[in-house]
Amino acid sequence: MNMRNQWPVLPIVAGLASGLLTGCGTQSGGSGGDASSVVLGMSDDVLATDPASGYDPGSWLLFNNVFQSLLSFPKGGTEPEPDAAKECSFTDTKTQVYSCTLKDGLKFSNGDALTSEDVKFSFDRTLKINDDDGPAVMFSTLDKVETPDAKTVVFRLKSPDATFPSKIASGAGSIVDHKEYDADGLREDGGAVGSGPYKLDSFGDDEAAFSVNENYKGTAGDAQNTGVTLKFFGGDQKALKQALLAGDVDIAYRGLTAADIADLQHTTADAGAEAVEGSSAEVQHLVFNMTDPVAGKLGVRRAIAHLIDREALIKDVYQGTADPLYSIIPAGIAGHNTAFFDRYGARPSQAKAAAALADDGITGKVKLTLWSTPSRYGPATDQELTAIAAQLNASGLFDADVQSVAYDQYEKDIAAGKYGVYVKGWVPDYPDADNFTSPFFGKGNVLGNNYTDDAITGTLLPRTAAQSDRTATGPDYAEIQDIVAEQLPVLPIWQARQYAIVGDNVYGLENCLDASTVFRFWELSKG
Repeated sequence: MNMRNQWPVLPIVAGLASGLLTGCGTQSGGSGGDASSVVLGMSDDVLATDPASGYDPGSWLLFNNVFQSLLSFPKGGTEPEPDAAKECSFTDTKTQVYSCTLKDGLKFSNGDALTSEDVKFSFDRTLKINDDDGPAVMFSTLDKVETPDAKTVVFRLKSPDATFPSKIASGAGSIVDHKEYDADGLREDGGAVGSGPYKLDSFGDDEAAFSVNENYKGTAGDAQNTGVTLKFFGGDQKALKQALLAGDVDIAYRGLTAADIADLQHTTADAGAEAVEGSSAEVQHLVFNMTDPVAGKLGVRRAIAHLIDREALIKDVYQGTADPLYSIIPAGIAGHNTAFFDRYGARPSQAKAAAALADDGITGKVKLTLWSTPSRYGPATDQELTAIAAQLNASGLFDADVQSVAYDQYEKDIAAGKYGVYVKGWVPDYPDADNFTSPFFGKGNVLGNNYTDDAITGTLLPRTAAQSDRTATGPDYAEIQDIVAEQLPVLPIWQARQYAIVGDNVYGLENCLDASTVFRFWELSKG
């Protein structure tokens, strides 16, 4: 997932040129036969089975299927809807009190009743444990949870937070059985007890097995399969590819390279395996350290913005599996505009770059290092930054090179302010413009680039947080995007697409790949 305290593996699948996509797996339901189990292969690890700890894409995939939240995101939608709750709403005009009423007859997979006590326990527990690798950071506005009765939950917030419904609809809002979990510590047995559509039957180093939860009562509907086996490939792209070719997995998700997918498309065409494309709100930025002696100069940052050729990067490095991004809020998320396109255009301009440097009194070539970490964002990251350096150098205005380091060292060096320009990626916790602005430009900026703007932090972000009608936040988010485009603490590069390869007679995948980042096991079927 996207994590405010850590950055996820990017891209989700560095995939296939769009011309190769043929739409397999986009039928609903199977071929009319009996439902059967589905095997899903993934290069990501699942780092936790306990919702108080996991804050990564693999773990949230598990949470979204095993646990239930009060609200959830419908397939193809970005507005949360009731799930375990019958109804939820803000009960004051300042969006500081949020109340939910639970559905009747909710049960966990072990048969225990799910009541308001479990909801309160789950949120209190996450905040109390406050795990470094957990989602507690998402609930910084939560003051306390009250339970007037067994079916009512009242959240009292420290400050207005209109995005609170989206936060509790995410994996961070997973409800656990208070009888099965320690209030003070994490569960470490690899087990999980939730009330979601699936039960976790087993969890090991190589795979996890899930079966349908007959006690589930929510909005997901009937599962289209009898269970799902999730096989882990630990970043071994070749092994994942071979498993699909051998028929050991029905779906290859998260981890195939563009070349792998193109090759699979060609070599398995007779067997019916094809690529499925979905939308995504995953983004990547270049980040500028605002106190760096080189990148801290506005003229340098503007020159870079005038020289970046996003189209070439996507064509040459990512083989058409992403889209150019011209703002900090991606397309498909309410509030998106094209501030960087409007300010810097889509085509490189050596003349405008030279003028930006001259306006800042900069003469001679600008010596610059771009910092990369393929161990976190994928092997294409080094290739991408090398291509960016070549674009800058081709202008005659820069002498740029690339340095690549392991992720642990990368994060330490960023915190120490050692890098002037570096890459960061982001997969949203929830599909709202707030999740693409507050973490980067609000208090406690997770980018580590020493940027702050009083108008954004003091006025615009608090005002958007207090606006329960999210469509009314457009003007404020437009102003934030325009300020960022002008001041350039970051430079948006691309917005990802999601891809997976499916075997013959596997359906429903189109309902698993959307901007909500929820991969819905129950939509998958085999004919």
